Amino acid sequence: VQLQASGGGLVQAGGSLTLSCTASGSVNRDNAMGWYRQAPGKQREWVTYIFADGRTNFDSLLKARFTIDRDNAKNTIYLRMNNLKPEDTGTYYCHYPPGVWGQGTQVTVSS
Repeated sequence: VQLQASGGGLVQAGGSLTLSCTASGSVNRDNAMGWYRQAPGKQREWVTYIFADGRTNFDSLLKARFTIDRDNAKNTIYLRMNNLKPEDTGTYYCHYPPGVWGQGTQVTVSS
């Protein structure tokens, strides 16, 4: 399985971005997929997962501003981020458990 993430960019605080991640190869559509992020100088942290049936798990601090959904026909997940804050700045990584990672897409939120 390979993952291709896109959608990062520079946005002002309070703005929105949508990240997408498409899986290709021997994709199991029953597999969960999710997002992690890594801020400069910090460890990678979990953001969210979405399961095949649409159930989601979120970091409790992000749940109010971020949503995730998936298009199983396209093997694609979307992370929709609203009311972005400077502390959301970082590289966002798509994850296909257990061990497949996307290349990362950079999100920069200016104050």
